[in-house]
Amino acid sequence: MRILYAGSPAIAVPALRTLADAVLAGEGWELAGILTNPDRPRLRRGEPEPTEVAKAAQALFPALACRRDAEPGNIPALLKPEKLDAPLREQVALLRPDLLVSFAYGRIFGPRFLALFPWGGINIHPSLLPKYRGAAPIPQVILNQERETGITIQKLAAEMDAGDILVQEAFPLTGRETTGTLNEYAGIRGAEMLRALLSGLGPGLPEGKPQNHGEATFCALIKKEDGRINWDLAAPVIDAQVRAYTPWPLCRTRHGERDLYILRGHPYDLRSRHHEGLPREPVPPPGTVLGIDKQAGILIQTGDGIFAVEVLQYAAKKALDWRTFSNGARDFIGSRLT
Repeated sequence: MRILYAGSPAIAVPALRTLADAVLAGEGWELAGILTNPDRPRLRRGEPEPTEVAKAAQALFPALACRRDAEPGNIPALLKPEKLDAPLREQVALLRPDLLVSFAYGRIFGPRFLALFPWGGINIHPSLLPKYRGAAPIPQVILNQERETGITIQKLAAEMDAGDILVQEAFPLTGRETTGTLNEYAGIRGAEMLRALLSGLGPGLPEGKPQNHGEATFCALIKKEDGRINWDLAAPVIDAQVRAYTPWPLCRTRHGERDLYILRGHPYDLRSRHHEGLPREPVPPPGTVLGIDKQAGILIQTGDGIFAVEVLQYAAKKALDWRTFSNGARDFIGSRLT
């Protein structure tokens, strides 16, 4: 079975490594090629950098090339096309792939591209499909304060994330996950599920379970401006935003003329006995920095409840725990964030 693997960000790296490990172990698979997005500048006016999958592929190539049975045709091709156009399809056809495996590649595969794979294609998606189809299911799950999510391996179909389900696994959420920690878990667990699925394959994919399209929900791409904090919202909503937008685009507010990033915090339990100087009545305006709690952190009034900030950072400065930050920001307590 010859596999073309398509992926771009870090969440897709464990599955690539799993496929390479299986090739090196002689499990009957071959990596025909690796498809990823083109190199892009990561920082303003920076040099173009490869995707995380491209970096991982380059690191894997020496081991794959040193296999005893390696031949020129067995060493994976690394493809970074701008478009999935006719020249790219010709390149892929020359690789003679049987199956397309995709995880967070970032583009929709058209029918002419999918026709290159006799076995079809499968996609790893970090949600319980048909819920949260689209580009950002993990942040959306956190934003919606879901109590569980999961990973689905589905057949690739003409409509995004609408293919028949081959494998699906649910797991509970603690309510303290960030997009970063959930990405890490989903990448590793998705790779394990992929290996188990491929190990049991015969010639071709099995029948999958059709999705109930009437239950489908969708999520949009996250934008940088989504990270602006509206202190009029309730503390649990702000907490969900801080976790959903970590590590990108990060939640930020304004302290005077400066951007201030809120990197970690939690809704504050008013039953705590460690706060100092909190006002009682009337309730201060949302965004007011009320004081500190010796265990929880810096306390900020929201539209409903109090949010305790644990780690924060002025733009272009280092991230600091709340104690260190408070020692250097004498005018912070009593100010109002906007």
